[in-house]
Amino acid sequence: MAKSGQKGAIASDSPKPSSARQRAIASAGSGLLAEPRRMKILEWLQEEGSARVRELSEAFGVSEPTIRQDLEKLETEGHIVREHGGAFLRSVPQQVRDMALQHRVNMEAKRRIGRLAASLVTDGQTLILDSGSTTTEVALNLLERQNLNVVTNALNIALTLGALPSCTVHMPGGQFKAPTLSLSGERSAAYFEGLYAETCFLATAAISLEAGLTYPSLADLPIKKAMIAAASHVCLVADSTKIGRTSFSSLGGGVEVIQTLITDDGIRDEDRKAFEARGIRVLTA
Repeated sequence: MAKSGQKGAIASDSPKPSSARQRAIASAGSGLLAEPRRMKILEWLQEEGSARVRELSEAFGVSEPTIRQDLEKLETEGHIVREHGGAFLRSVPQQVRDMALQHRVNMEAKRRIGRLAASLVTDGQTLILDSGSTTTEVALNLLERQNLNVVTNALNIALTLGALPSCTVHMPGGQFKAPTLSLSGERSAAYFEGLYAETCFLATAAISLEAGLTYPSLADLPIKKAMIAAASHVCLVADSTKIGRTSFSSLGGGVEVIQTLITDDGIRDEDRKAFEARGIRVLTA
């Protein structure tokens, strides 16, 4: 799995904290109205599991009292539990005990995408599998493959494939994110330096031609970039509801950071043609 210096050190691609905050503010927009801001805060919590008032205040460019009001509203609606200095997602404790993922919408489309993506994998390959509900479906369809070498930051995927005698699983360290049952952050990203994989199956919260791949929080950006840098072919697995949308923070590099998009047949013809015009192969399940 040692990589022969095709790309630079992965750790150097990771954003510095100050510049990451600036990009987050630019992406989210400090002028967001209260309701859209609360929805983005909820997306952040659904991705990270918890957040501090201070970091939300810095990221969204509003005062800490304003963030506390947002969190109070989200708690009243039953989404979160506030604690001193921050909040956490209400469903997190039970979810972790059950090893269940937070994002379980559009599952029929995700199952079809998972089957199609797995059909591209042959015995003996080295793969990177990102965390997420769609990449989990890819993993569930790899159970019959032989001699796979898999690098994943997802605990549930590691347990699924690691139980197979014919599959070798590697995991980075890093910060645990309960909603996605994953490890992320700078330490996770550094693990990928010097690794090589034929294919990376990447997840995203949203993708658009204007913003590229976007995610609900900042913590995922370093490891996503590291996965991309470590793979010769990047395959994005995303259901069609994510196309044409944006989330909180941009990965950068535009949609051209991927070579293949596997989605469902709900993709619009104009979107398919636009991706193909950028040199991206589009497969529909």
